[in-house]
Amino acid sequence: MAKSKAQDKFTKAKNKIPNSSDIRKESKFKMSVLNTAITTACIAIATWFSYKGYLETRVNTPYDVEKLVTASGLDIPDRYWGTYRPGVYFGLKTRDPHSLVTGLMWYFPHLLRQDGSGLRHWCEQADKLDRYAWLEHDGRTFGVQEIVDNSVILNTTFVKRPGGKHGGDWTARIAVTSEKQIRDGEEISLLFYTATDEHTKGWIKASLGDEKHITGVEGNTQGLGTFKININIVQGNMEEHSFLTTVTPGLSHLKESVLQNFRVATHKGSMKKHIVLSGEQVPLAVDGKKKDANFIVSQITGRIPFSIEVSYESGSFINRGNKLVGKNYEHALKTQRRLFDDKFEEVFKLAAKNYAEEEIKFAKMALSNMIGSIGYFYGTSQVQSQYTKGPVPYWKAALYTAVPSRSFFPRGFLWDEGFHGLLISTWDLEIELDIINHWFDLMNVEGWIPREMILSQEALAKVPEEFVTQINTNANPPMFFLTLQFILKHNQNEILEKHFKFLDRLYPRLQTWFNWFNTTQTGDLPSTYRWRGRDGTTNKELNPKTLTSGLDDYPRASHPNVDERHVDLRCWIAAAADIMYQISNIINNPNDKYQETYQYLSDNNLLNKLHWSPNTQTYADFGLHTDKVSLRRQPSPPRSHVQSSEMIRVVSEDPTLKYVDSSFGYVSLFPYILQIIDPESPQLGKVLEDLMNPNLLWTTYGLRSLAKTSPLYMKYNTEHDAPYWRGAIWMNMNYLTVRATHYYSNIDGPYQEKAKTIYLNLRQNLIQNIMKQYKKSGYIWENYGDVHGDGKGSHPFSGWTALIVLLMAEIY
Repeated sequence: MAKSKAQDKFTKAKNKIPNSSDIRKESKFKMSVLNTAITTACIAIATWFSYKGYLETRVNTPYDVEKLVTASGLDIPDRYWGTYRPGVYFGLKTRDPHSLVTGLMWYFPHLLRQDGSGLRHWCEQADKLDRYAWLEHDGRTFGVQEIVDNSVILNTTFVKRPGGKHGGDWTARIAVTSEKQIRDGEEISLLFYTATDEHTKGWIKASLGDEKHITGVEGNTQGLGTFKININIVQGNMEEHSFLTTVTPGLSHLKESVLQNFRVATHKGSMKKHIVLSGEQVPLAVDGKKKDANFIVSQITGRIPFSIEVSYESGSFINRGNKLVGKNYEHALKTQRRLFDDKFEEVFKLAAKNYAEEEIKFAKMALSNMIGSIGYFYGTSQVQSQYTKGPVPYWKAALYTAVPSRSFFPRGFLWDEGFHGLLISTWDLEIELDIINHWFDLMNVEGWIPREMILSQEALAKVPEEFVTQINTNANPPMFFLTLQFILKHNQNEILEKHFKFLDRLYPRLQTWFNWFNTTQTGDLPSTYRWRGRDGTTNKELNPKTLTSGLDDYPRASHPNVDERHVDLRCWIAAAADIMYQISNIINNPNDKYQETYQYLSDNNLLNKLHWSPNTQTYADFGLHTDKVSLRRQPSPPRSHVQSSEMIRVVSEDPTLKYVDSSFGYVSLFPYILQIIDPESPQLGKVLEDLMNPNLLWTTYGLRSLAKTSPLYMKYNTEHDAPYWRGAIWMNMNYLTVRATHYYSNIDGPYQEKAKTIYLNLRQNLIQNIMKQYKKSGYIWENYGDVHGDGKGSHPFSGWTALIVLLMAEIY
């Protein structure tokens, strides 16, 4: 028995000893587990990096549906050529990514300086011209511009003629006179140039006549085929004629290339000296051959008055008959001007409204300046997301768009363009639909559209570095929804009959754009919204800017954080939802979620709960806020004789979560501006009462942006950042306010008569002041002072201030 137990123990012990086969099996199993773990880890890491890479690329990945711009360039021949270089005083190019460009420079010999000042080319406020503006421009066929420089008038006109396969012919005339003949007999030098960029496929060369005087340019490019440009004097005497043929590093360096090739020459037969161009200055390539010229300039110096004519002839236009020069040109221009006058009255009916001739002339200028400032840009913007290490390039794209200001903002701005579209669509619906298509083709896969588009060398040269990169979390007011609402209101039959496909193809992008706003810009509480892009860490600004709202330095909560809720953005989303519902019904794609969203966001009880301040009885933002902030200069170091270089914000009271109701202004009006307040609501009565209060927003020139009672009224935001949206009168918000007042004045309710009174007075105040300041200064302006009504900011501001025409015509 004992032996058996001992043997059993031995057997069990023996069985516990692994044999070599078991060891191999276990080893294989462990290796398999390890390999599986490593493989899983590798897959996980690869998946993570792949996903991370995917997130990095989303910011510059186009929205993947059918492109909206299916016809451009030579597909639309009557808009192929145009004044699509708004940043220069006068220039023509095609709607082609790498177009031949033409343009004008000029100078007065006694005012030209070695640093280049005195040579006019780009629209520059520093040039201090008396005035310049397109007086007539139809966006398709012709334009008449008047430039006044030190009492010298340069009248630049052009007319296009269709024909051939490459956009037809055009002729431009530059006529120089002087006001009251006070500068007749003085010298002026005109420089008309032709240039291509480094990507243009083709060539250009100067046509030389007797004594090597340039008579024009000939060339051949992919977009134009063969062509020739002739330059002739049509009136007056030429004092000197010279030319330049050279290679310029880019279209943003044309002026510098001219300055580098000036020299002083003595006129034959006299000792008189002239500044002339140095002829052919084409460098050699590495192989010893001359490079191909890409910049040709013809300089003509003459005595006032005189004029030159530049005629472009397409090689594919064979049966043109009479050339578009001389008397033929004058007749064609006269015909186009008559057609413009007829259409202007048909559209705006200002003569029928008993406006004086001078007032109608002003309105034509405002419209034409908008239409003549439409540009065509091509290039790559610079964008960034939280997943990219730094800025990355957007895809190469074209943009057909108007611009706010030829001198200061000669590029596309998203919310500005929505306002521009109100006037442009009234004048030429097809042009506006084309512009909308171009903007929405810039949407990325996330549904984001950059707020500012900088798409060429010339455009980039005008932008401060800090504003170049566009951040994909940052929005801009979705004004294009109001543009579409406006178009449908005034052109619904035409849209349904001729442009239904436009609306149908745009709709998916509108859905994605709306969804982007309604997910990325939401607040912490349901139905609240918050503009992204505010800097909650800065101590350099009195009140951190909200550039994304379009109202830059308008006062918001002093300490940006996630608790903020912005009443203007909430109203924008509500209005957008309503318009999406309307569009979905028009295209027979009903979507009740948009109607439900609008009803939810426009519920006055909920709106008042979130944004009506019981303290001031006004609509307001909500956030972490204190009014006890000031800018103070940092104390200098001990024994230092140098004053501290900057001022920083000092907060003398802890901020608390509350309504930002001490700053009454445009933001407070948004429930009214976007017509969300119920017509019988007591809040409407209070808003109308506040509108008429001269201590708040009312002036005899329009509504100021911020009440005089605000702690930040007309306060600098930094030591150097002058107040912008802190008291000035802005036309875009005034137009929307007049529009809303017109709406409420036509709805039965207890406040209808008060709305009518405000409507009549506010509209008249705006019209009178803007025309008065134009007559006084020669310009329409970015904004206007609230004390004297004087023009402020950039000028000419051919953007939303041109909405004055719609006010005059009462088109809303």
